[in-house]
Amino acid sequence: MSEPPNSPVAREIVSRIESGEWTAARVVEAYIAQAIVAHEKTNCITEGMCIAVSMFLLFEQALKQAKELDASFASTKKLRGPLHGVPFSFSSTDNVIGFDTTVGFTQWANKPATSNAVLVQQLIDLGAIPVFKTNVPQTMFSFESSNPLWGRTTNPYNSGYTSGGSSGGEAAALALDGAAFGIGSDIGGSLRIPTGYCGIYSLKPSVGRISKTGALGPDSGFEGIKDVVGPMGRSVEDLDLFCRFIFGRGDNFADQLLVPLPYRETKLPQKLRFGYYSNDGFVKASPANRRAIMETVGALRKEGHECVEITVPNVPEAMQIFSALTSSDAYRKMTSHLGPDPMEPFLSLPVYSARVPGFLLSIATWVVETFVGDAIFANLARVVHKKSVGEYNEWNTKRNEYNDMFFEKVWKHYALDGIICPVQAMPQIPNGGAIDLLPLAIGTVLYNVVNSPCGVLPVTYVDAKKDQLTEDWTDPTKRNGSKILENMVYNGFMGKKSYYDAEAMEGMPVGIQLVGKRYEDEKVLGMMEVVDNALKKANGSNFGPGAARRAKGAAK
Repeated sequence: MSEPPNSPVAREIVSRIESGEWTAARVVEAYIAQAIVAHEKTNCITEGMCIAVSMFLLFEQALKQAKELDASFASTKKLRGPLHGVPFSFSSTDNVIGFDTTVGFTQWANKPATSNAVLVQQLIDLGAIPVFKTNVPQTMFSFESSNPLWGRTTNPYNSGYTSGGSSGGEAAALALDGAAFGIGSDIGGSLRIPTGYCGIYSLKPSVGRISKTGALGPDSGFEGIKDVVGPMGRSVEDLDLFCRFIFGRGDNFADQLLVPLPYRETKLPQKLRFGYYSNDGFVKASPANRRAIMETVGALRKEGHECVEITVPNVPEAMQIFSALTSSDAYRKMTSHLGPDPMEPFLSLPVYSARVPGFLLSIATWVVETFVGDAIFANLARVVHKKSVGEYNEWNTKRNEYNDMFFEKVWKHYALDGIICPVQAMPQIPNGGAIDLLPLAIGTVLYNVVNSPCGVLPVTYVDAKKDQLTEDWTDPTKRNGSKILENMVYNGFMGKKSYYDAEAMEGMPVGIQLVGKRYEDEKVLGMMEVVDNALKKANGSNFGPGAARRAKGAAK
């Protein structure tokens, strides 16, 4: 064989199986071997692992399914479907018959699912093969994938850093070629943040494009900010292939939330108009993140596209809306599943803030605003508390009003095809950093609040020389965001050194978000391809299958 089955995109895997060059079993064996390597480096795989015999039971099932596909193809010469023999993985939230869906909770273990999640079954029907499940944060409410049941998942480029969350195990496994593509979820950045950290590709679709039936979560029934399921992969092409066969696919199941909107072919204008920004007024993006934005803008301009710098109005309000809605029950339901498990440290800030007595909260926020001079942080803290039904409804109204404002003052005012912006203010977060930096999720939360489809793609790597801090970041007078958060990131705060450290992050990926209008998911995929090709042409970007394994010092 000219190359291992882990190297090509999904469509080529199918083509080589159809030509007889490969078998589905050979492909699955190759991915299993690499998945074990990925797990040894990052601790990314969960349900299905039998520690006593060091065996992954889902692997056995995957090999059995692959051999059945091979036998069927040998006798009929027909593929099962357009994803015939393609191995895929998925986060711990998705049901698979015979295996636990723990979502990182000990008390959810040893309760095997009796049916497959609809999306898992759809992919199986298309010929794809589920190979393993991946780690998530305790309660899913963090961008660090750590829990008492399965432990911590680390970054494939540097084990001192997190792989992100909530789909952090998924991102780590894909970055190290453990599967051809994967499935994750997103309510505040859970797909996009780990994608950015691990140097892969993903799409957060508009609400309702993909079925969530059979995917479990810690806060079922919450509708204030709707979560979505989306694809993660090693190329834009793989994301597009997934969406072509999954968008709006209802089959014969009851899912009243699924929008009956199949994949639509989209012809992009020859000259696209992009808006871009690197400072959202909440936390100024780091030198590495700004460089990624400007390299993208430069590459697009070379290809004849128009890029204009924009201002997104009142981003802190979007974070207030998100936090007010998600804390409406003081996070009681979310944490009710902990049982005997100790609460992970990264939950301390949101959970305890939501349960502080009102008079103490008033005093604390007054001190922060008056003496620290951080009205942004104080106003955010003020909305994190238990609410009445009436208060909850008022925040839903504010969310809807913010959506209208965003459309008028951003999409309509600037007449944009898409928006290019940071995934987060920092390219990477060290293990344990989420305990202080959870509000940095505003970079992705904004686009959950306004229900915009978002793609994430890698641009470059942190360069210790190019991405050093200057006065533009360390001088508080040259920043306009939250003083507390920006000090934590760039200056240090309360005895802790600054979190941004270009030397420590040297060689780690830096990604961007590409945002589109609601339900223009296919256009976002098309624009992602335009951006990816422009970057490859401009700077020789070599992200894709094998990128993390090629990286110098990966998983050190």
